[in-house]
Amino acid sequence: MSNQIARSYDNNSEASLVTTSSPSTSSILSFKQEQEIQSYQDIIEVQQRQINQLTEQLTQLKNSSFSQKKSPNFWQKFQEFLGKIHGSSTYQPRFSLNQILFSYLGSFIGIAVLAYLSVGSGYPLIAAPFGAAAVLVFAVPNTPLAQPRNLILGNVLGAVVSVVMVALFGSEPWVMALAVATAIKLMQITKTLHPPGGAVALVGVLSKAQFSFIFTPVLAGSIILLFCTFIFNNLMPGRSYPKHWL
Repeated sequence: MSNQIARSYDNNSEASLVTTSSPSTSSILSFKQEQEIQSYQDIIEVQQRQINQLTEQLTQLKNSSFSQKKSPNFWQKFQEFLGKIHGSSTYQPRFSLNQILFSYLGSFIGIAVLAYLSVGSGYPLIAAPFGAAAVLVFAVPNTPLAQPRNLILGNVLGAVVSVVMVALFGSEPWVMALAVATAIKLMQITKTLHPPGGAVALVGVLSKAQFSFIFTPVLAGSIILLFCTFIFNNLMPGRSYPKHWL
């Protein structure tokens, strides 16, 4: 009996210890959680302040760069202008001594023949567009504007336009402008753009061209120029002409 009483006393004492110690343990845990939450909040506040500072710096950089682009000072503009003048030669084509020599001989012979043809046909001014065409085909024959398709068809289109314009409207100054604009548009549409073709249209109106103007001197002269270009460019070492025929 005494043993049972002692056991019950021990159980009651243990229970009382558990019940008395549980509130202190929960309070300790809640305190630690509050500390952790507070530390997380502090970290978030620090990061938020850093984000705000970076945002302000980015805004200032954008505003400063925009103001510089909007109103560059005079010295910057002057330096850019001098840079364009000084560096322009680097973008220009370079020619070897052989290229210069062959271009010189070919253009001399070609234009000499065309000059006699122009005078003999009664349209001496047509030598001017042929001179411009010679610059393309002898100096820069690889350009698309100097290929046979462009050389022949571009000049012929300019001649046809000038003959039609003279027949319809005469040779007034405004007709010259109309002829050149129409020739440019037709060359763009047919993919035969050739700058001297616009000059052919202008000279045709200025000379009051007749139907024969299309064949002599324009078509014949273009074929002669193409023949000279083909011979001299293929004789030149390291160069071939044309890139394409049509």
